[in-house]
Amino acid sequence: MSAAYTIATAEGAFSSAQEQFDAMAKHLASVVALDMTHDAIERYVVNEGRELERRMLQAHLDLRAAAERIVAVVGKDGVERRDRRRSTRVLMSLVGEVGVSRLLYQGDGVVGLAPLDASLNLPREAYSLGVRRRVSEEVASASFDHAVERISETTGAVIAKRQVEQVTRRAAFDFDGFYAARPLDVEDEAGMLLVLTFDAAGIIVRTEDLRDATRRAAEKQGRDPDWPPKRLGTGQKRNRKRMAQVAAVYAIEPYMREPEDIVRELRRVQDATPRKPRPKPANKRAWASVKRDAGDVIDVAFQEALRRDPERRRRWVVLVDGSKAQLDLVRAAAAKVGAEIEIVLDLLHMLEYLWKAAHCFHPHGTVEAERWVTERLVMLLDGADASAVAGGIRRSATLQGLEQRGGVDACAAYLCKYRALIRYAEAIEQGWPIATGVIEGACRYLVRDRMDKTGARWSVEGAEAVLQLRALRANGDFDEYWAYHVRAEHDRNHASRYDGKNVPNPLPTRGHLRRVK
Repeated sequence: MSAAYTIATAEGAFSSAQEQFDAMAKHLASVVALDMTHDAIERYVVNEGRELERRMLQAHLDLRAAAERIVAVVGKDGVERRDRRRSTRVLMSLVGEVGVSRLLYQGDGVVGLAPLDASLNLPREAYSLGVRRRVSEEVASASFDHAVERISETTGAVIAKRQVEQVTRRAAFDFDGFYAARPLDVEDEAGMLLVLTFDAAGIIVRTEDLRDATRRAAEKQGRDPDWPPKRLGTGQKRNRKRMAQVAAVYAIEPYMREPEDIVRELRRVQDATPRKPRPKPANKRAWASVKRDAGDVIDVAFQEALRRDPERRRRWVVLVDGSKAQLDLVRAAAAKVGAEIEIVLDLLHMLEYLWKAAHCFHPHGTVEAERWVTERLVMLLDGADASAVAGGIRRSATLQGLEQRGGVDACAAYLCKYRALIRYAEAIEQGWPIATGVIEGACRYLVRDRMDKTGARWSVEGAEAVLQLRALRANGDFDEYWAYHVRAEHDRNHASRYDGKNVPNPLPTRGHLRRVK
């Protein structure tokens, strides 16, 4: 025999829901329903079932409102609020709009408090946390317009595009706090390398959200009378973008290889030679920020690395693309946390320069061009001095009397400039990574795949929130983050408003209930 506790004065609270249920059961057993196709029955059950769910939720909220029993409430200001009045607020939930009736406790000259709001952990806006989560999931993968359509089609909630962006910002509010407070279990990283890598990707933003220098350049370009067009043409994206700084921190097992292994991996047509299993990154955290500058993002990455290795006993490897500004920021961040780092120039960026030089000697797509690049790549992988390789390339161009040698000179200058970071022989021997595939992938799936939609022009705040939500999903942290966010919302919106953060329980104790069998 089952038993439940219910409020003595709230008998029949679920009568409306019962009426809806009975009506659905009667219809489904009718002759009309028996003649319906299964898809029509599905639509009926889903649509009418949502109304049943809404009535159930409304009945529960009414039940709690009827049960509220508190004599006085003390706010964080120390003022006791004894005056009470009944107040109702609207809540847009996943099953539709409901009204939340509760007592508002007031006093002279102070803000009223509603303990039942705290008990329910209601958000300050009209949209429930369930709606907020659904919006977050939708906008992380598709446009705001798509989110509006999906919410309307799959839930009982109604939300406009402007409110979608506002809800998105609130949903991502605790991103930084979550990662700063998150406990780390790095015992499984013992003996692994600690890798940090950085890059950037552009996002088209509204003119007012461009950085100062870019905005001035954009203003000099002028505008067409009907600007902005629905689609930016060739050259029109210049001075329209703000760079999103992308970072990744992860652990990985050392991967010992030979230069021939690297060359084999880079060949256009892979041979059938068995390869050693490549270790996969562990505990990877990747994120992007269009709001913060590169220095801030790099500092956060080094703080993340320090949390994983507070004693700085592991080998820290930093992969860079050769930007001098980036290198300066990396070295400064490492100095702040007192870490010794091994900086390696990304192999793929270096290869781009080798190919430019090769095409000065040989036509595009030829075996000769590929052979030329392979020979110099092997030299660098074997430990040849990058300056010596650069000198050889220049001499070959001079001896052959090349007139179009821009690619040669650019490659030689690049090799000489970064010769100290072209440490591929040492990296191979130590098992360090030498390519920035992780961060290149992060730029693609965090930024370009979502933020570079045709016609999209972002506000900085909106773009930042979407980037953070995408990072949480990509890192597999969304569920854990959401639990943290819900707790933080309760503390921020409710507990912080009461004396000692003690929210009085608005519902009666068991002694005020009667047992119903």
